[in-house]
Amino acid sequence: MKRLTLAAIEAAQARIQRTIHRTPLAYSRRLSNECSLEVFLKLECFQTTGSFKLRGATAKLSALNEEEKARGVLTVSAGNHGLAVAHCAAALKLDATIVVPQTASRAKVEAIQRYPVTLLERGANYDEAERLARELEQQTGKTFVSPYNDAEVIAGQGTIALEILADAPHLDAIIAPIGGGGLLAGIAIAAKALNPNIKIYGAEPVATPTMREALQAGRIIEIEDDDTLADGLAGNIEAGSITFPIIQELVDEIILVSEAEIAEALARFAREEHIIVEGSAAVALAALQDSRFKGQRLGVVVSGRNISLDLFTTIVTRYS
Repeated sequence: MKRLTLAAIEAAQARIQRTIHRTPLAYSRRLSNECSLEVFLKLECFQTTGSFKLRGATAKLSALNEEEKARGVLTVSAGNHGLAVAHCAAALKLDATIVVPQTASRAKVEAIQRYPVTLLERGANYDEAERLARELEQQTGKTFVSPYNDAEVIAGQGTIALEILADAPHLDAIIAPIGGGGLLAGIAIAAKALNPNIKIYGAEPVATPTMREALQAGRIIEIEDDDTLADGLAGNIEAGSITFPIIQELVDEIILVSEAEIAEALARFAREEHIIVEGSAAVALAALQDSRFKGQRLGVVVSGRNISLDLFTTIVTRYS
């Protein structure tokens, strides 16, 4: 595969800019004071469909040729990517099949069901759902749209960094949540091309430290993970994923956070910023407590808001 470049991310931005929202980059005085640094929040929770995933899905589907469109699209998702693909497919009038694990967030499943797509709930977890979706790809010949292991998807996610650095070119670092790595890989490519001195950090749940373990091993490995509030980051990385070498080369470090830290960050953000976010977004917010960031100017990707009301209420009540 040809190396992903800043030019590819700029091309993706040109294709998707009429479809996505250019989300705000907001200075948080509270977090800045609490953490002894300057915090700028990239509020992708305000994106259409409720998460950053719309960028990658739009970039991919808008780049398909007529033959790929005619075959219909197929994807697998913990929820947000599937919702983004459903939204784009409906706009482009494409046949779409979305595979989600049986454990997927009901809030995300119900949102996908509002679109004219085929929704399949398959597999006990994300890893099983991904394997089943890849089998379905072979059986049906549909065009597969990976949530992370795809150059166009990565380029679409990287447009976030273009917007962040256009609004705040003075940043010392950017931190974003990481699961399969599409978001962090795209951000790293764009940000390092624009400013080679900027630091790029990933935030990952200690319950499912897939990328951290892969980086330590020097290769993608399969791990046993535990349940996490950050359901969008759960699961293993597909063998041969193009995200791994990008992150290995360009990302400075992966920071792990506990489930209690994720829940506390989510509850405090709702209580004090009056913004609802999901567990995956709270992972990056929780990582702000890391002492290495003190005194820095930091951009934080607040990745999404799609959380069930029952779970949100439980967390906020418990951590108030």
